Amino acid sequence: MYPPEIVAPMIAELERAGFESLHTVEAVDEAIKRPGTTLVVVNSVCGCAARNARPGVLLSLEGSKKPDHLVTVFAGFDTDATAQMRDYMLPFPPSSPSIALFKDGELVHMLERHHIEGRFAEAIAENLEAAYNEFC
Repeated sequence: MYPPEIVAPMIAELERAGFESLHTVEAVDEAIKRPGTTLVVVNSVCGCAARNARPGVLLSLEGSKKPDHLVTVFAGFDTDATAQMRDYMLPFPPSSPSIALFKDGELVHMLERHHIEGRFAEAIAENLEAAYNEFC
Protein backbone atom coordinates (compact mmCIF):
# COMPACT_ATOMS: atom_id res chain seq x y z
CA MET A 1 0.00 0.00 0.00
CA TYR A 2 1.29 3.46 -0.91
CA PRO A 3 1.95 5.93 1.91
CA PRO A 4 -0.64 8.75 2.17
CA GLU A 5 1.94 11.47 1.48
CA ILE A 6 2.73 9.90 -1.91
CA VAL A 7 -0.87 9.69 -3.15
CA ALA A 8 -2.26 12.88 -1.56
CA PRO A 9 -1.36 15.23 -4.46
CA MET A 10 -2.81 12.80 -7.02
CA ILE A 11 -6.01 12.44 -5.04
CA ALA A 12 -6.24 16.21 -4.56
CA GLU A 13 -5.94 16.82 -8.30
CA LEU A 14 -9.24 15.04 -8.92
CA GLU A 15 -10.93 16.28 -5.75
CA ARG A 16 -10.25 19.90 -6.80
CA ALA A 17 -12.21 19.13 -9.97
CA GLY A 18 -15.19 17.87 -7.96
CA PHE A 19 -14.44 14.16 -7.67
CA GLU A 20 -15.49 12.37 -4.51
CA SER A 21 -12.81 9.99 -3.19
CA LEU A 22 -14.25 6.65 -2.13
CA HIS A 23 -12.32 4.89 0.62
CA THR A 24 -14.67 2.07 1.67
CA VAL A 25 -16.64 -0.75 0.10
CA GLU A 26 -19.84 0.84 1.39
CA ALA A 27 -19.02 4.18 -0.24
CA VAL A 28 -18.42 2.42 -3.57
CA ASP A 29 -21.74 0.56 -3.34
CA GLU A 30 -23.61 3.77 -2.55
CA ALA A 31 -21.92 5.67 -5.39
CA ILE A 32 -22.69 3.05 -8.03
CA LYS A 33 -26.34 2.79 -6.98
CA ARG A 34 -27.01 6.51 -7.45
CA PRO A 35 -29.42 7.30 -10.25
CA GLY A 36 -28.00 8.98 -13.32
CA THR A 37 -24.50 8.78 -14.71
CA THR A 38 -21.36 8.25 -12.64
CA LEU A 39 -17.82 8.68 -13.93
CA VAL A 40 -15.28 6.54 -12.08
CA VAL A 41 -11.53 7.03 -12.20
CA VAL A 42 -9.32 4.28 -10.83
CA ASN A 43 -6.39 6.54 -10.01
CA SER A 44 -2.78 5.39 -9.96
CA VAL A 45 0.76 6.56 -9.27
CA CYS A 46 1.95 5.49 -12.72
CA GLY A 47 3.14 7.93 -15.33
CA CYS A 48 0.22 7.30 -17.69
CA ALA A 49 -2.20 8.36 -14.93
CA ALA A 50 -0.34 11.65 -14.49
CA ARG A 51 0.38 12.32 -18.16
CA ASN A 52 -2.74 10.89 -19.83
CA ALA A 53 -5.61 9.72 -17.62
CA ARG A 54 -6.12 12.54 -15.12
CA PRO A 55 -5.51 15.33 -17.68
CA GLY A 56 -7.79 13.59 -20.17
CA VAL A 57 -10.57 13.19 -17.64
CA LEU A 58 -10.30 16.81 -16.53
CA LEU A 59 -10.31 18.02 -20.13
CA SER A 60 -13.40 15.91 -20.88
CA LEU A 61 -15.35 17.74 -18.18
CA GLU A 62 -14.97 21.12 -19.89
CA GLY A 63 -17.75 20.34 -22.38
CA SER A 64 -21.45 20.97 -21.92
CA LYS A 65 -22.44 17.34 -21.28
CA LYS A 66 -21.07 15.83 -18.09
CA PRO A 67 -21.80 12.89 -15.82
CA ASP A 68 -24.06 13.54 -12.85
CA HIS A 69 -21.53 12.16 -10.37
CA LEU A 70 -17.71 12.06 -10.29
CA VAL A 71 -15.96 9.50 -8.09
CA THR A 72 -12.52 8.01 -7.72
CA VAL A 73 -10.70 5.19 -5.96
CA PHE A 74 -6.93 4.91 -5.72
CA ALA A 75 -5.28 1.61 -6.68
CA GLY A 76 -2.67 0.56 -4.16
CA PHE A 77 -4.14 2.84 -1.50
CA ASP A 78 -7.91 2.37 -1.23
CA THR A 79 -7.45 -1.38 -1.64
CA ASP A 80 -10.87 -2.63 -0.49
CA ALA A 81 -12.73 0.18 -2.26
CA THR A 82 -10.73 -0.41 -5.44
CA ALA A 83 -11.43 -4.15 -5.35
CA GLN A 84 -15.14 -3.48 -4.93
CA MET A 85 -15.16 -0.98 -7.79
CA ARG A 86 -13.35 -3.45 -10.01
CA ASP A 87 -16.09 -5.99 -9.27
CA TYR A 88 -18.57 -3.53 -10.76
CA MET A 89 -16.31 -3.19 -13.81
CA LEU A 90 -16.42 -6.89 -14.67
CA PRO A 91 -15.97 -8.48 -17.18
CA PHE A 92 -13.05 -6.08 -17.70
CA PRO A 93 -9.88 -7.22 -15.92
CA PRO A 94 -8.35 -4.98 -13.24
CA SER A 95 -6.25 -2.19 -14.65
CA SER A 96 -5.00 1.09 -13.32
CA PRO A 97 -5.48 3.66 -14.31
CA SER A 98 -8.90 3.02 -15.77
CA ILE A 99 -11.99 5.11 -16.39
CA ALA A 100 -15.57 3.88 -16.39
CA LEU A 101 -18.95 5.42 -16.98
CA PHE A 102 -22.01 3.96 -15.28
CA LYS A 103 -25.63 4.81 -15.98
CA ASP A 104 -28.16 3.89 -13.30
CA GLY A 105 -25.67 1.37 -11.87
CA GLU A 106 -24.84 -0.30 -15.19
CA LEU A 107 -21.40 -0.10 -16.80
CA VAL A 108 -21.87 1.58 -20.19
CA HIS A 109 -18.34 2.69 -21.18
CA MET A 110 -14.85 1.58 -20.17
CA LEU A 111 -11.30 2.75 -20.81
CA GLU A 112 -8.69 0.28 -19.65
CA ARG A 113 -5.01 1.04 -19.17
CA HIS A 114 -4.21 -0.09 -22.72
CA HIS A 115 -6.70 2.56 -23.99
CA ILE A 116 -4.90 5.21 -21.91
CA GLU A 117 -1.21 4.38 -22.04
CA GLY A 118 0.55 6.08 -24.93
CA ARG A 119 -2.45 8.21 -25.90
CA PHE A 120 -2.68 11.96 -25.63
CA ALA A 121 -4.97 13.46 -23.00
CA GLU A 122 -6.96 15.08 -25.81
CA ALA A 123 -7.74 11.68 -27.36
CA ILE A 124 -8.91 10.35 -24.00
CA ALA A 125 -11.07 13.44 -23.52
CA GLU A 126 -12.63 12.99 -26.97
CA ASN A 127 -13.41 9.35 -26.21
CA LEU A 128 -15.07 10.30 -22.93
CA GLU A 129 -16.97 13.22 -24.46
CA ALA A 130 -18.47 10.83 -27.04
CA ALA A 131 -19.61 8.59 -24.17
CA TYR A 132 -21.11 11.59 -22.32
CA ASN A 133 -22.99 12.61 -25.48
CA GLU A 134 -24.41 9.11 -25.78
CA PHE A 135 -25.23 8.35 -22.14
CA CYS A 136 -25.47 11.60 -20.15
